[in-house]
Amino acid sequence: MTTENGAGARVNCVVDAEGRMTLELPTAAAALRPHLLLRLRPKKGDPVTVRRIVPLEAAGNGPARAVLEPLPALEEGRWDAFLLDGPDDTAPVRLRPGLRDLRALVDGHLRDRPSPVAVRIPYVTKEGYLAVRAWLRTAHAEAGRIDVGDRSTTVTARLHGATFEDGAVVRLRPRGSDAPGHEVRPVTDADRRGFGFTLDHEALAAATTAEGGIWDVFVHPAEDAAPVRVARLLDDVADRKASFVHPGARTAGAVLRPYYTLDNDLSVRVSTG
Repeated sequence: MTTENGAGARVNCVVDAEGRMTLELPTAAAALRPHLLLRLRPKKGDPVTVRRIVPLEAAGNGPARAVLEPLPALEEGRWDAFLLDGPDDTAPVRLRPGLRDLRALVDGHLRDRPSPVAVRIPYVTKEGYLAVRAWLRTAHAEAGRIDVGDRSTTVTARLHGATFEDGAVVRLRPRGSDAPGHEVRPVTDADRRGFGFTLDHEALAAATTAEGGIWDVFVHPAEDAAPVRVARLLDDVADRKASFVHPGARTAGAVLRPYYTLDNDLSVRVSTG
């Protein structure tokens, strides 16, 4: 049900394997406000500066549609969805989600991606509104299976937008510290994209301060290559921190636990005591 200004309108959303988003609204809502606005959520205290406006087009007696093509890619962040009277409307109306068809994204990790790696996943905010989580990275390392053992943790992953060369390393960086990183050598597949690495629990605990800390996981595909964040982005889950929980392992007076951050990046928390 919609009100006189289109508030409360629900939008159905379909995403295909290329990242193309088709959004459908009731024709009555689109007649009142015929433009769809996606607005990048700014950091707290900053003004809104990045917007994407797409016109809604009615097709006969069916719903009005807005198609957001894969290019240009959305900037990384969270985009809130609104209806507008026109491109210069200063009173946007939030949209609520209807049906979300994300089936084409479920096996996204099986397809190799070129650089830059662009990802977009529609989701429902805590307040019940429609938003889109977007990532845009020069290269990306997609985390796969994570096996936590008594003495070590093994991670399998796949590189997108880059390939492995000589001198590649996986480097864990201590968050909020200038201390040296912890390095391990990846074992790469024949195609120079798939890889795995093993973290020794005792060694990582020994490298952590007495207060504990968080280690962010990166891979350097070559000796002088820029770091690539290891994360889990290529499926239909916009926020996996609370839903993908890995067991912890105790060693040398510390507990180590891999986890996904609010940005779906892979990190390892080391808790002492």
